[in-house]
Order: sequence, then C-alpha cells, then structure tokens
Amino acid sequence: AVDEILLGSTRIHYVTIPHFPVPRVPGHRGQVVFGKVGKLSVVVFEGRVHYYEGNTMEEVSFCSRVIGRLGAHTLILTNASGAINPQFARGHIMVITDHINLMGANPLSGPNEDRWGPRFVDQTDVYDPALRKKLKEAGEYCGLQLCEGIYAAMSGPTYETPAEIRYLQAIGADAVGMSTVPEAIIARHMGMRIAGLSMLANLAAGISGKSINHDEVLNTAMTMNADLAMLLQRFFDSYAS
Repeated sequence: AVDEILLGSTRIHYVTIPHFPVPRVPGHRGQVVFGKVGKLSVVVFEGRVHYYEGNTMEEVSFCSRVIGRLGAHTLILTNASGAINPQFARGHIMVITDHINLMGANPLSGPNEDRWGPRFVDQTDVYDPALRKKLKEAGEYCGLQLCEGIYAAMSGPTYETPAEIRYLQAIGADAVGMSTVPEAIIARHMGMRIAGLSMLANLAAGISGKSINHDEVLNTAMTMNADLAMLLQRFFDSYAS
C-alpha cells in the first residue's frame, strides 16, 4: 500500500477526528497517515467517502479542504475506475488529463468562502501538465505501462449501462468512476496543484460483454497497489530533486 513508502509515519483513524466523514465501502481503511518520503512531508488519506453513500458534496470533498488548510500545495488523487477506451486494458494505470463531471452536483454550490478561493474557478489544466509529465517519467523508470485520458465521474452506486458507456465514449471519456472530481474541484479552488491516477480495475459495461462484479473490481485494484506505491515512490523522489 502507498502508506508503506512513508518513513516515521503516524496514523489517525477518521472516526477519532471530530466531524470527519467516515467511509463505509469495503476497501477503504478510513485513516490518515502522516510521514516523510525523503525530504518531502506527505499525508496519505486511506479511503474516501462517496456521494452515493448519501454524503453531501461538502463531505465528499472534505479531505481536500483539510489538506489545503494544512498547507499542502500538491494533491495526488487516486481511484479505481472502469476502462472505456478500447485501447486500455484492465490493470493499466491512467494518468488523468481532464475530467467530465456528470455527478449532477458541484461542491462549490452555495455561498463562497472568499478566504479559501474565488467564486468562479478556472478549470483549464485542473490536472497539472508538469505533474503529469513527472508521473509518466516515473512510470517509464519503473517499467509500468501508463496511459493518459479523460476521467468521467458519475454519481453511482450502480455501474453504468452499456448505453451510458457509449454516450461517454461519444463525448470523449476514456475511463469512468464515482469519485475524484469533487476533491479535484475543491483543491483547484484552494489553488493547489493536482494530479490524478486511475487504476483501471475493470472494463466498462458493454466493452467486454461480461457483467461487472464489485468483488472482482476490488481484487484487481488491490493487486495494483504495489505498482501504485512503486510509481509514487519514484514520483516523490523526482519531485523533491
């Protein structure tokens, strides 16, 4: 797991932090880990809450607010998602170049807190090109096959229908999931640099002709943890140099 690359780590369970949203989906540990990678101070949030669990957009993106208030200037978001692009395969890691928000909500709706960021946030290059380049270079160094593409966020909890996947293909999406975009929007609002990685844990509905099983998706994502940790270790090393 990614937290294993941290030195001198300290763990705090979400449930012990006042007002912190706690995930209820299998595979999300629900703890925050503080540590070092070389000279870098790194915070890892292990597990997220989702919009489909009945959480508000503010709760879903709460981690981004916390990390921004802690003074972090860079946020690396990860997720497990379904591959839409026919050139992508299960087990690939996709570097997110852009996103499409189809969740039906935005975490910045409502009154704006001006001390945290502007009312109207530019969404050009949400996923920092320089960070994407460093991730690609780290992947090459580690011998990993990274692809690049656009991530579409749906509200869930149902997996998409084949018709919805054909629609997503038509509008340019390469992968689909049920997270990440709210956190990215809030991090952008707070002026942070952002990178995103999608672990392609399954082929989207209608791509393979088979039904999607959540346990299989979870198992595939778990087997990719070692590659993800290796990739981020190299990325952090190059980021600090």
